[in-house]
Amino acid sequence: MANLYEQIVSKEKLISVIGLGYVGMPIAVAFAKKARVIGFDLNKEKVELYKKGVDPTKEVGNEIIKDTTIEFTSEESDLKKAQFHIVAVPTPVKEDHTPDLAPLESATRLVGRNLTKGSIIVFESTVYPGVTEDICIPILEKESSLRFGEDFKVGYSPERINPGDGVHRLENITKVVSGSDAGSLEIISNVYQLVVEAGIHKASTIKVAEAAKVIENSQRDINIAFMNELSIIFHKMDIDTKEVLEAAATKWNFLNFHPGLVGGHCIGVDPYYLTHKAEQLGYHSQIILSGRQINDEMGKVVADNAVKLMVKNKTNVYDAKVGIFGFTFKANCPDTRNTKVIDIIKELGEYNLKTLVFDPEAEAEETKRIYDISLADEEQMKELDLIIIAVDHDFFAKQNISYWLEKLNDKKIIMDLKGILDKNSMGTAGVSYWRL
Repeated sequence: MANLYEQIVSKEKLISVIGLGYVGMPIAVAFAKKARVIGFDLNKEKVELYKKGVDPTKEVGNEIIKDTTIEFTSEESDLKKAQFHIVAVPTPVKEDHTPDLAPLESATRLVGRNLTKGSIIVFESTVYPGVTEDICIPILEKESSLRFGEDFKVGYSPERINPGDGVHRLENITKVVSGSDAGSLEIISNVYQLVVEAGIHKASTIKVAEAAKVIENSQRDINIAFMNELSIIFHKMDIDTKEVLEAAATKWNFLNFHPGLVGGHCIGVDPYYLTHKAEQLGYHSQIILSGRQINDEMGKVVADNAVKLMVKNKTNVYDAKVGIFGFTFKANCPDTRNTKVIDIIKELGEYNLKTLVFDPEAEAEETKRIYDISLADEEQMKELDLIIIAVDHDFFAKQNISYWLEKLNDKKIIMDLKGILDKNSMGTAGVSYWRL
């Protein structure tokens, strides 16, 4: 095991990446430039797309997928060829907001079944402190019949990739790494240094690395919740929240957060992992869960204000036609899983409002499969009683005023959740304009 790093560099030993999604795919592509890589995913259709040079995640692009040397596979036995395994599978929450470790446990069993002596397994999935050592290691031992510490070692290196972000990539984000002992930590650190230009931070223990990851997104969640609460308060005071934040941001140490929907696989999920572990230890979170409650209710806040706007503008609410622009969980990303836009649509449905959803970036098949929503064509977005711009895709941000006006009926009501339109221009055009 001591020579594993050198063997990877010399391409004698292989790296495997388990889970080829928005996190795993960029990792696999980066390592394939320096080493031999096996890219594994259970989704055979996705694997076939990768083999054809098609990137369904749009994270790295078709051209890069065509040129990469990754050995794509959905056959788990191929993992026996590798001795450095990186597990990058989703860690969602259940409906009751408790951690759903099933995907991680399944991936760990899969790796265990194909584990060879001298291997290192690094987990990148977000978990609460203790999961790697208390849950994953026993599974690996059981499935492999190998002994932890003697036959194999583990590490944890939390993913920090930001889907849809062309600036903050794997290569230029400092990588936190940890290992089950000094030897494994050194090897893991050296391996990641092959692709991470920003540098490596060696955590003292696996639990420290796990905790560091889970608080990163919890911190963001709390700060966004504060902004959302401010937005609710300022609307009651008839004060524009964006203007308040612009004024406050002139102070050097003001934190640059904004109100909005908090969806996706990290910010809206990770806090529940931390509070779950805290509950097991007899502590009930106050700040973290309060922030989660505020953010989870923003879909209802938007829908209620939509109805108020229509009533104020003498629009017949019953059977009104609402155009939702944007459905993905974040801008310039095709992923609709865990989107909070669905909360707005459900709440509007309670008022019997008809919604048309247009999103030039979203995966139409995924949207239909998960939410039973058929995305509308751009041409269908017309004669609308209300427009809700829910996601700030570049496609929407570059449109001029006439683009939006021609889609509305004579009432001209626009809710701009991301504040991409100019407020004064909207007023001049006679638009009843609302933003978070």
